[in-house]
Amino acid sequence: MDVKGKILFLLCLLVLVLAACGGGGDTEETPAEENNEDATENQAAKEGDQVLNFINGDTIPSMDPSMATDEYGFQFLGATMEGLYRLNENAEPVEGIAEGHEVSDDGLTWTFNLREDATWSNGDPVTAHDFVYAWQRAVNPETGSEYGPYMMGGVIKNADAVNAGEAELEELGVRAEDDYTLVVELEQPVPYFESLTTFGTFLPLNEEFVEEQGDNFATSTDTLLFNGPFTLENWTSTASEWDLVKNEDYWDAETVQLDRIHHTVVKDSTTQVRLYEEGTVDRAGISSDLVDQYSTHEDYQVTPETSVFYLKLNQTRNEALANKNIRAAISRAFNKEALVDEILNNGSIVANGIVPANFTPMPESGEDFREASGDLVTYDVEAAQEYWEKGLEELGTDTVELKLLGGDTETSKVMNEYIANQLSTNLPGLNVTLKNVPFEQRLDLDTAMDYDIQVAGWGPDYLDPNTFLNLWVTDGGNNKMGYSNSEYDALIEEAATELATDNEARYENFLEAERILFEDAAIAPIYQSAMAQLVSPKVEGVFVNPFGATYEYKWASVGSE
Repeated sequence: MDVKGKILFLLCLLVLVLAACGGGGDTEETPAEENNEDATENQAAKEGDQVLNFINGDTIPSMDPSMATDEYGFQFLGATMEGLYRLNENAEPVEGIAEGHEVSDDGLTWTFNLREDATWSNGDPVTAHDFVYAWQRAVNPETGSEYGPYMMGGVIKNADAVNAGEAELEELGVRAEDDYTLVVELEQPVPYFESLTTFGTFLPLNEEFVEEQGDNFATSTDTLLFNGPFTLENWTSTASEWDLVKNEDYWDAETVQLDRIHHTVVKDSTTQVRLYEEGTVDRAGISSDLVDQYSTHEDYQVTPETSVFYLKLNQTRNEALANKNIRAAISRAFNKEALVDEILNNGSIVANGIVPANFTPMPESGEDFREASGDLVTYDVEAAQEYWEKGLEELGTDTVELKLLGGDTETSKVMNEYIANQLSTNLPGLNVTLKNVPFEQRLDLDTAMDYDIQVAGWGPDYLDPNTFLNLWVTDGGNNKMGYSNSEYDALIEEAATELATDNEARYENFLEAERILFEDAAIAPIYQSAMAQLVSPKVEGVFVNPFGATYEYKWASVGSE
């Protein structure tokens, strides 16, 4: 994603523990705690015990598919709406509103055959026109969408031109051939386009309803329509409690077993754990300081994620970082294993590349991309000091001053201090000072390239190595550190154009590009994130997605404990 699109995933990274925590609590209808417990028990019994209580880390900022940029918005859009496809347990696209599709020989035209039994919650049929309207709305410059231009630009034909005001909305490469046939034209073949269609930005919208609601659209339950497994009840944009309720009109309602999932906003991990121990909620996030206490708990679980953290090394602002040997020294001079074991302490693993482990397999062999690419940069003080001495000699100095930019959360501060100390200790003559700032300020400093070293992170937008590796093409919207390598650029460009229909060759290009990225010491990988939780054994069939909505509840159920 570009700088605008970065909002979703950086938010996820800044709320590591809270982002995917479940929970629940008192309902608005029953202010007294004892009455709430009775009501919950009665409701559970009435609904066949298919009721779960989860925690959400914060309120839902937006339920508008065109405007959502954060994890919470995409989570509840994924639960209450359905696009052409949705991800199954193995992160594979399976039938949603589309029953199937055909792709032209040149890979540019995708024709989706839509089911005729899908309806909106007001009874209207879900048609191809709903997708056309939603996608046009997402790239319409008057809408002001952040993800629309990012996700569709360079993918859907004329998306960039439409968003720039250089083409009419009707020129966007999407049309309804009839009510149940959607035709999509691409700018160029996109091998991962099927997985893109599962993402929240590509959800359909009922034009008549949206236009009728005007500025009030997606601000409350009453101003929303649903076509997915659940409806969202008791919700407003400021609500601290709400419910996902089984959508009886969903085309595949027979598959959905849960009757209700109650959500309550709880930001503090200690409170989450207390509520879990009381039996009020069925899932709770565990912050790093509580892991040792609860790691032997029978309900303790660690769930790997696909977000990768790394140091961005700005080659334009500080002469020392323009030196390849200095960058190579920095990338090897801090103990990543100690960082994940002692500071994060939540199941996160060391990253020695940028494409995460267990994310995408090689096309032919099926080997995980991370294993095929291998460890490209590891902690090695001796090697780091050799690179450091060469760099200092080339710079004609024996001292270097650098500032490390990072977040201002407690975990971020501790991690930043650790990295700064490791670098200053292991690289003689280096002095690292810290600049811990709030999230929005850090985004602004990144955009302005006003930093030396920055702790950054990235989560994937789709199931393909390109979602990570296209970040560092010359002058790319997310490069923002002055890195440039013409060979690297050519490999990424070739993978997107000439090799677009040859997946095996594309992946070989990606392997080579990642190797070049670390030969140049462009970035210094730190870790791949994970989340530690307490999860009730009665929670069954909940999938964790590698991108988009964190959780999939369509196949979830309440089992026996």
